[in-house]
Amino acid sequence: MAKKAGLIFRGVISMQEILGKIRRAVQDFEMIQEGDAIAVGVSGGKDSITLLYGLHLLKRFYPIKFEVMGLMLSLGFENFDPTPIKNFCEEKGIPFFVKHTEIKKIVFDYRKEKNPCSLCANLRRGALNDFAKEKGCNKVALAHHYDDLIVTFMMNLFYNGRLHTFEPVTFLDRSRITLIRPLIYVREKEVRSAVKKNNLPVVENPCPMAGNTTRHSIENLIRNLEKEIPELDKRIFTAIKKDVFQLKN
Repeated sequence: MAKKAGLIFRGVISMQEILGKIRRAVQDFEMIQEGDAIAVGVSGGKDSITLLYGLHLLKRFYPIKFEVMGLMLSLGFENFDPTPIKNFCEEKGIPFFVKHTEIKKIVFDYRKEKNPCSLCANLRRGALNDFAKEKGCNKVALAHHYDDLIVTFMMNLFYNGRLHTFEPVTFLDRSRITLIRPLIYVREKEVRSAVKKNNLPVVENPCPMAGNTTRHSIENLIRNLEKEIPELDKRIFTAIKKDVFQLKN
């Protein structure tokens, strides 16, 4: 019994640590203002369900009042079942909505894109922003984390010759939606731990490009470099904070 209780305790601590990093990012970059209605883009993967649950928990005690809901786009792939996510949200009292789209047909059936990721991402972003506006949200929270920040920085450096990565907060003039990324201080391994220890539901991604992208190649490159250069990720992250985000703390 003690061992079981210990496992439960460590699971809670793991989510508390995630929550602490979410709060720190929210405060450092002033991501949330009074009365915000925030839509979390839920893909079904580990990152977005962790973000949705984390913001739901933050809402309970954060001094600034805001609302949060989960929005999922069904892209049209077969065998994609959001039921586990839906059931989890109902249990926790989190508003959750699913909208069907034709993105899979457009990208893979009609356009037959050889490199479909860019078009797919653009279509998903537009559809998610429209969905958020339909639900009365003024902000969309995306589940890009610490590792994503570094990989995006390296991709821009290698392929575009730019010292650039995504911003923690971005206002979109056309849609009048503000994008926020509250997981930027959270490592991917911490997300995996939180999902496992807190039994968060994950739905398998049926996309045929999963694990076979340029981003995946850069992730592997960074992992290999870290074998020769310990704490490489920390050095890159520190450089991004100081030289890209101009954040001194």
